[in-house]
Amino acid sequence: MTNAGLMTNPISSPKALIASDLDRTLIYSAAALALTMPDAEAPRLLSVEVHESRPLSYMTEIAAGLLTELGAAADFVPTTTRTRKQYQRIQLPGLAPKYAICANGGHLLVDGVSDEAWHARVTERLARECAPLDEVREHIAATSDPAWVRKHRVAEDLFVYVVVERELLPEDWVKELAVWAENRGWTVSLQGRKIYAVPKPLTKSAAMREVARRTGATLTLAAGDSLLDADLLLAADRAWRPGHGELADAGWTAPGITSLPERGVIAGERILREFLRESR
Repeated sequence: MTNAGLMTNPISSPKALIASDLDRTLIYSAAALALTMPDAEAPRLLSVEVHESRPLSYMTEIAAGLLTELGAAADFVPTTTRTRKQYQRIQLPGLAPKYAICANGGHLLVDGVSDEAWHARVTERLARECAPLDEVREHIAATSDPAWVRKHRVAEDLFVYVVVERELLPEDWVKELAVWAENRGWTVSLQGRKIYAVPKPLTKSAAMREVARRTGATLTLAAGDSLLDADLLLAADRAWRPGHGELADAGWTAPGITSLPERGVIAGERILREFLRESR
C-alpha cells in the first residue's frame, strides 16, 4: 500500500552517447583481423562492407549481435576519418544510426545527410587557423617518391592522404613530414598503408560534443586506435583503445582511458561489451 502523500522519484540511468571509430576498432579488413587461434577455433565473421563486388571489412558475428543490442540501448554514433562515400559502403548491423561523424569531424551526418551549417563552421575555422590544403598536398607530392607511393588522395576538400608500400617507405619520411606539418597547424598519422595529413582543428571530439549537445547525452563513451582518435578518447567520460594501432604502439594512455590487451577483430568484441556494460 502506498502513501498518496508521498511521491518517489526513480533514479534514471544517464543517457549515453557512444562515439566509436570504425576501422581497426569495430570493423577489420582481412589483413587486420589478427586471428591467432587455430583455424577450427576462429570466430565466425560477418562481412559489413563490400567494395567493387568484394568483401572488404568484417566483424565477428558475436560483435554484430552486441552492436545490435547497443543500438537499442544508447545513441551509437559511428565516428570515422572516412569520407562520406567510403562510410556509406558500410552496412552495420542493428538500427541505422541517426548521427554519424565522417571526414574526421568535417561532416556531421543526420539521417544520412550532411549538416550544412556544421560543415560551414568547420571549414571557416580551418581557413582561419591552418595552412591551406593545397600547400600540404603540394609538399607531400614534392617530397614523396613514386617508388613507394601508390595513391595520392584529397578527402572531401578537407585533408590529404597517401597510400604507400610500407616495406619501401623511408624510415624518417613520416617523422619529417610530421615536423613540417606541425608548424603549419596540421597533424600526421600513419595507419596501415595510409599516411594522413589532417588540419589540427578538424577533430572527431568537436563533432562528438555537438551530437551530445543535440541529444542531451549525460555520459559519453568512445573508442579508437589511432593518433587521430586521441582527441575523441580524451573528450569522452570513458574510453577504450585496443592492443594494436598507433596509440598502442606508442604506449599512449590517459586518465579515464582503458588500454585493452585484445588485438584485432577480437578487440572489437571486447570494446562493444565495455560499451554495453557502461551504458546500462
